[in-house]
Amino acid sequence: MAQNKNAQIRYKALDKCFANQYKKFYINDLIEYCTSILSDHYAQETTVSRRQIFEDMDFMKSDAGFEAPIESLKDGRTVFYRYSDPEFSILKTPLNPSEMSSLQEALETLSRMNNLPGFDWVNSLQAKLQSGLNAETQKTQVISFEENEYLLGLSFLNPLYQFIINQQVIEIQYKTFTSDEVLTFTLSPYYLKQYNNRWFLFGWNHTDGYIQNLALDRMQNIISCKDQYIANPIDFEEYFEEIVGVSNDLTKAAVKIKIQLSNNIIPYIKSKPVHGSQQVKENILLLEVKLNYELQSLILSYGENMKVLEPLELVEIIKNRAKKLSANY
Repeated sequence: MAQNKNAQIRYKALDKCFANQYKKFYINDLIEYCTSILSDHYAQETTVSRRQIFEDMDFMKSDAGFEAPIESLKDGRTVFYRYSDPEFSILKTPLNPSEMSSLQEALETLSRMNNLPGFDWVNSLQAKLQSGLNAETQKTQVISFEENEYLLGLSFLNPLYQFIINQQVIEIQYKTFTSDEVLTFTLSPYYLKQYNNRWFLFGWNHTDGYIQNLALDRMQNIISCKDQYIANPIDFEEYFEEIVGVSNDLTKAAVKIKIQLSNNIIPYIKSKPVHGSQQVKENILLLEVKLNYELQSLILSYGENMKVLEPLELVEIIKNRAKKLSANY
């Protein structure tokens, strides 16, 4: 019985390795990982032999096992192993009643976190999970989320997340909005951020040596490469403190901004702050942020309901953009 239990633990451990398309697992890596999992499980040193791993792979590939599509790929003089089908897993089965019950319990735990500082995001996550659980039993849809399922680049979201977690350097083929030329960037990826219903990747540009952000919907392809990963030097909570959106020129400082508001949008601005530095005094909105394109676009989106008073640089920028807008009509 113990031997059979060991086998099940090893199969699950190997499945996790083979399903990870963002890290190369050589035979020694598989031995080390399975040994670590078994040792943790039994709280004592438990070793796995090279021969045992190969026997496990043969069984997993067999009809009597899982018919797992395990492939071996050459990397120089060595070989690494993975699933040829990135969607395959021996664990991919529908949730059984017990698992559904466990998920419901997890949702109840989440509900108790709603009022804790720093856990505001739980409300949205809880609603999304609950709507998914109720999808089969609910006759009519009662909630929707503002997500653009047709947005290009969403298929890169999970791979990029995995590359970040595995600290894997990547090459990104990228097209800007202004050119059809495909550019190639080599990045150590650090952070993913959603803004205005678009996703952006932040990472260290190996060629030019700076923090670069790239929109996922402009990415054409992503591959891993063997460059040395550069550790993240940025605290991204601080990185976004002084900006609206995602564009941050680290050579510039935040400036004090004064905007006159129309009476009808004051309640809206108070309930949905433009930025964490926001103060509203009578009909004046005060901010302290860097001047960037996203700030300009946000101000223009309110049309005649916002009038920039200070600084003069921003007044002139908005005035010129408004003139160009007016010239279109």
